[in-house]
Amino acid sequence: MALIYIIEDDESIREIEEFALSNAGHKTVGFTCAKKFYKKLDEIIPDLCIVDIMLPDENGNEIVKKLRRNPDTKKLPVIMVTAKTTELDLVKGIEEGADDYIKKPFSVMELVSRVKALLRRTQKEEVKELKLDGLLINNEKHEVSIDGKPIELTYKEYELLSMFILNKGIVLKRDSIMDKVWGTDYEGKTRTIDMHVKTLRKKLGQYGSRIKTIRNVGYVLE
Repeated sequence: MALIYIIEDDESIREIEEFALSNAGHKTVGFTCAKKFYKKLDEIIPDLCIVDIMLPDENGNEIVKKLRRNPDTKKLPVIMVTAKTTELDLVKGIEEGADDYIKKPFSVMELVSRVKALLRRTQKEEVKELKLDGLLINNEKHEVSIDGKPIELTYKEYELLSMFILNKGIVLKRDSIMDKVWGTDYEGKTRTIDMHVKTLRKKLGQYGSRIKTIRNVGYVLE
């Protein structure tokens, strides 16, 4: 059972989210605004947060940015809920630090599946260290560095990078990436992969160019 915080000012949507996740075996706490959420966060940090973008006192993207700046919550799994549907809006949410997003309106099954997949990914055991020349992944500390300089990645970016390094030189099909990183219960489109790879490349600098797109197939790390 996971403790999940839901920041959503629309009472009907929040109640549906709480009901669905409670039935899935999780404990949920709902908040109507950022202020109440921050107060509770000082008492106990949850296993996952679901954050709506449009809130009465603070934008959801700002909440995520603050979570990532806080050492205690910088690795906290976050799913963004948004009514905005443009690619620019979705990429912005990912760049701010969200690990996944759900577009309104969404089904209860989709919500539960996304939460299940993200929790499974963040809670599984990993090898202690992965290395690619000057690029280092320390799984014990959950840190990534390039030539000794740390870089900040979201959970999905972290998982993608780990998968690429573990399979260096091997072409990874999109279906395989979706299965390993997002989980078999996730029914999202493969464009999700493209957006995450785009932000990952940007953060990796010179190493980002080594992630090559294989048209109509997937990706390969050279």
